[in-house]
Amino acid sequence: MATWKTLLLQDSASPLMEQLSFFHDHTLMILVIITVLVGQLMITLFFNKFSYRNLLEGQFIEVIWTILPAVTLIFIALPSLRLIYILDEINNPLLTIKSIGHQWYWSYEYSDFKNIEFDSYMIPSDSITPSSFRLLDVDNRIVIPFNTQIRMLVTAADVIHSWTIPSLGVKIDATPGRLNQVGFSINRTGLFFGQCSEICGANHSFMPIVIESISPKYFVKWVSKMIES
Repeated sequence: MATWKTLLLQDSASPLMEQLSFFHDHTLMILVIITVLVGQLMITLFFNKFSYRNLLEGQFIEVIWTILPAVTLIFIALPSLRLIYILDEINNPLLTIKSIGHQWYWSYEYSDFKNIEFDSYMIPSDSITPSSFRLLDVDNRIVIPFNTQIRMLVTAADVIHSWTIPSLGVKIDATPGRLNQVGFSINRTGLFFGQCSEICGANHSFMPIVIESISPKYFVKWVSKMIES
């Protein structure tokens, strides 16, 4: 059972990831139908002993097997295009955070508040506590309120990185000299883990990302505490 779970998508924590999961299931269903149909036809050809010497052409069947794949691609392309536009859309963000990739850690700036910026390093294996997650937890987590539209501005200070949270359906490149943006919202509280998904050097696998989703009331208290400190 554990092996099968590793092949599945992570549980969605945002509307974007829900849409990605729906599209995954939709496309997988079409692929399964095609695989079963083609497999059945191949088995039939192997075991069918009938032959027809005078068969020179079959325009009707050729038209059918040309049109059917085209129609199938349309059924995949239309939801895909819709999803691309949904992922690219940013609607009235209530909070903006800037993420800067370094070799090999992340820096964050809360642009809507003064003096809220910090670096986020992975907690070394010899310093983790029983409640920490080895190679995934960081010393400073990104704290955001749930059910809030977030805009993440992403860039890099040295080489190309990739800011990725699989359970949110978010993956965007951090490119030096360029400011990319992505919008998302989280529909529940909790901890959400990600990692740099671009090979950025020797310690590429040691710059994790951790988002802590909390209620708006506690987020206001966290902001006040950060400003005072």
